[in-house]
Amino acid sequence: MKILCLSLLLLLASASLSAQNTPVTAPPSAHGNFYARWSARTNAIQSKQPAWSVPLATTYTGLFQVVRADFVRQIAPKGTYTWNIDNSKCVSFITPGNLEFDIDLPPYIKHNTTAIDGWGDFSFLAKYRLASGNAQHGAYTLSFYALTTLPTGQAKNGSTNASVQPNIAGGKGFGHFDVQSTFGATLPTGNPATNASGRPIVWNTAAQYKIGKFFWPELESNATFFKGGSNDGKTQEFITPGITIGKFALHPGDKQSRPGLTFGGGMQIATSHLHTYNHSMILTVRWIY
Repeated sequence: MKILCLSLLLLLASASLSAQNTPVTAPPSAHGNFYARWSARTNAIQSKQPAWSVPLATTYTGLFQVVRADFVRQIAPKGTYTWNIDNSKCVSFITPGNLEFDIDLPPYIKHNTTAIDGWGDFSFLAKYRLASGNAQHGAYTLSFYALTTLPTGQAKNGSTNASVQPNIAGGKGFGHFDVQSTFGATLPTGNPATNASGRPIVWNTAAQYKIGKFFWPELESNATFFKGGSNDGKTQEFITPGITIGKFALHPGDKQSRPGLTFGGGMQIATSHLHTYNHSMILTVRWIY
């Protein structure tokens, strides 16, 4: 799976590089290679929304097109740690009709205990942008998305049942400052997942401030409200300070050129009495294409 994600990254990077010979300012119907036409169409779609950075943990409230890999190290209350390699990320792409589709490859879970290492669950996401305005037209976003997870994990590194997580997402900008928030619920399709985890409500909020051309420091709240299951009525929350840096464009002189690199990092810190881990280091690298 890691090889597949890396192959996708190299393939899209190659397509991005080769497409620079075709002007991306041409309309989507113009002659040119496939990527150039797709890139021009994507630029047109994204021009109708704010140009905010994608937060570390909170799902972006607009439409985004990227190949992404995250690396997460969680420290449990007893001092043990777990590495989540890829953190259910891979590739997202935008299609006509204000739609985004994400294919999230299974993460690889590595423990330092007697637990067995292995692959996690495969998931995919579909997002529809309901409304938006760029910086000149209100700087806001409103979207609906649904995340579907399939029980493909090995050796208890995933769920026992498939689940669907519908979400509403919105954001508002105020100059260099913006707030993005998502709200949804994880709905397992059957037992034993429903008995174990119930139907938790998930609420994530990220506040960002742009400094200069590349720096986006942020503060996130990542909260889960458990409904049913073994933690019924309890809340788990993490506060996540972090930063994303970029994008560093492949052709900075061409404002219409899409390819570029963004990276970032942060630390989730448990603030609730209930927490499955004390804190978690997050590192991310993203190729925008």
